[in-house]
Amino acid sequence: MMPFDDDCWRSIGVAGDRSCAELARHVHCRNCPRHDAAAGRSLHRPLDAGYREDWASVLARPPVQDAGTDATAMVFRVGAEWLALPLALAASVAPLAPVHRLPHRSQGGALLGVVGVNGRLLPAVSPARLLGITSSGAKAQGRHTFARLLVLAGPDLPTSIALPVDEIHGVLRHASSAMRPPAATVGHAPPLVAGVIGEGELQAGLLDGALLMAQLGGLLR
Repeated sequence: MMPFDDDCWRSIGVAGDRSCAELARHVHCRNCPRHDAAAGRSLHRPLDAGYREDWASVLARPPVQDAGTDATAMVFRVGAEWLALPLALAASVAPLAPVHRLPHRSQGGALLGVVGVNGRLLPAVSPARLLGITSSGAKAQGRHTFARLLVLAGPDLPTSIALPVDEIHGVLRHASSAMRPPAATVGHAPPLVAGVIGEGELQAGLLDGALLMAQLGGLLR
């Protein structure tokens, strides 16, 4: 009979040289009753000196205060620019789909045409053209990114609007008081960019929701 101890799995078991004769029957140490018994003894071992005091001091610490985030935004990328808009305006995210041009509409404007989203035809607006962003096909290096349709809806819009974007980052909570003034290069459209928000290395230009809705509504007239 091979000798056993509380950590025999490390020496003669699956984490050791696998010389334990019980492996033929149990296949793995976790199926062995000796392993269960050793785990039980470990859980019921006497507390170390100072254990209660250490945990008492940890639990007595005041809770970490909230950082003061009072707003949420949907963050997305257009070309090389990271942008954001108030989350209340982001109705959904949909797969990219072909845009059908509208007759008697001059090409090159922000209104691209209509696109199918969940069985509905929605106006498709280019955020790159709306904001004057170039190189809309730029892609972040070393990232697996997918273009998406960001569907916007608001009380001032007659219908939902789909924005083809190069990448969706997701929802970002931020503090309104911590928003910084926009850089002159963000989107090249200062009237629409209210400020800059961020998390770590990600910094995004937050669009003014009211001005954005007004400009999008004007495109549909």
